[in-house]
Amino acid sequence: MKIYVGNLSYNTSEACLNQAFEAHGPVQSANLPMDRDTGRPRGFGFIEMGDDDARKAIEALNGTELDGRQITVNEARPRENRSGSFGGGGGGNRGGGGRRW
Repeated sequence: MKIYVGNLSYNTSEACLNQAFEAHGPVQSANLPMDRDTGRPRGFGFIEMGDDDARKAIEALNGTELDGRQITVNEARPRENRSGSFGGGGGGNRGGGGRRW
């Protein structure tokens, strides 16, 4: 099961996240997405564990403190499809009628 961990400190490392969850069962992977511009963690992460261990970890860790922040822990939901949200490329001023300088 993939677990979402939110409200993480920017100082939290994958190793720290892994250690917090290992107390509840074997961790298959820990991932902290990084911001492209700053290179810092984005303040959330994902853990993968077996289903039973994941449920125990969610129950035990949701609302607890990690690196000085109260974290949110729940089952990760699939990413929403964002491709159709803006239509076909925006309006813009295509052809006639616009100001010409």
